[in-house]
Amino acid sequence: MEIRRDVFQAIADPTRRAILSLVAIQSMTPGAIAANFDSSRQTISKHIKILNECELLHQIQNGREIYYHLNPEKIKEIDSFIEPFRKMWDERFNKLEAIMKNYKK
Repeated sequence: MEIRRDVFQAIADPTRRAILSLVAIQSMTPGAIAANFDSSRQTISKHIKILNECELLHQIQNGREIYYHLNPEKIKEIDSFIEPFRKMWDERFNKLEAIMKNYKK
């Protein structure tokens, strides 16, 4: 049975966002990732599994080691979804700023 996870549920967790930030800088093994957290290695492995299932991470086998790195294409998908909201809020804040400037006069 294939589990389909939602990418936004995956990035809602602060630990998973921190993992993404780590592997965005360089590919890392699960042990190297886990070394950055106070959680157990098993807990971090579960987070990595979820990120991998959502295709936010790619894994590369190098001998006996598995290295995880960020999947920039999936990050672009998230950005594409969020961009219209960012523009909408930028416009609203710009309008509010203009109103506030007039109000202060």
